[in-house]
Amino acid sequence: MPTRARKRVNRRKADDPQPESRFDRRLGEVLYFGTNVFYDKGYAGASMRDLSRASGMSLAGLYYYFESKEKLLYLIQKHTFSTIMQMLRDQLEMVTDPEQRVRIFIRNHLEYFLANLKAMKVLSHEDEALAGPLGQEIKDMKREYYQLCRGLVDDLKRDRGLPTDRISARIAVLSLFGMMNWIYTWHDPRRDIQAADLAEQMSEIFLRGLLGTHDPRTKNASQQGSVGNSANQKSPARRPRAAPSTI
Repeated sequence: MPTRARKRVNRRKADDPQPESRFDRRLGEVLYFGTNVFYDKGYAGASMRDLSRASGMSLAGLYYYFESKEKLLYLIQKHTFSTIMQMLRDQLEMVTDPEQRVRIFIRNHLEYFLANLKAMKVLSHEDEALAGPLGQEIKDMKREYYQLCRGLVDDLKRDRGLPTDRISARIAVLSLFGMMNWIYTWHDPRRDIQAADLAEQMSEIFLRGLLGTHDPRTKNASQQGSVGNSANQKSPARRPRAAPSTI
C-alpha cells in the first residue's frame, strides 16, 4: 500500500505543474533563509539546525529540498550567478556600443549586488567552500562571468584603438571586480548614493582610468591650454621626487 501511494504522488508531481510551482516557491524560501544563516554565521559556522530554526522547518523537511549543507550553498551560488548573468544578457542584447555595454555590466552587477547584499557576500566569501563537481560547476560559472566582462573590455579597447601593451584586460577586469565586490563593507543606504548613481560614478572611475591611458599627451596638452604657466611649471618639479617611492 505505501508503495502504491508513493507512486500516485510521484505521478501527480510529473503530470500537474502546480505542485512543482509550490516546490519552487518553497525552495526559494529555503534559499532565502539559508543565505541569511550563511551571511550571519559563515558557511563553516552554520549548521542545518541553524537553518531549521531560522526557517521554521523541520530537519526532515529541509532534507526534502537538499541533502546537505554543501548542496544548499551550491544552490544559493548557482541561483545567484544564473540570475545575474541572465539579467545581464537581456540588457546587452539590444546594445552595440562597446562603452555602453561596459556601463551596463557595471550597473547590472551593482544593482543586483545592493538588492541582494547578503547573497553576494556569501558568494564572495564562500567561493572556496565547495569542492568536487559542485565546486567545479560554480567555478565554471564564475569563469564564464569573468570572460564575459573581459570580452566587453577587449571590445572597448579595440573600438578605441587602445594599445594592447598599455593596460592588461585581465588586470582591468579584476580591478573592476575588486572595486565592485567590496562595497558591502562600506555602503550605507542611509547616507550613500543608490545603485544607479553609484554605477555611474564607478563607471566613470573605471572607464576614465582605462581610456585615459590611450594618449596622455593629449590630456596634458589640453591642461596646458587651460591652466596658467605657473601651474605648468610646478609639475616637472614634482616628478623626480616621486620616483624613489616606487618599489
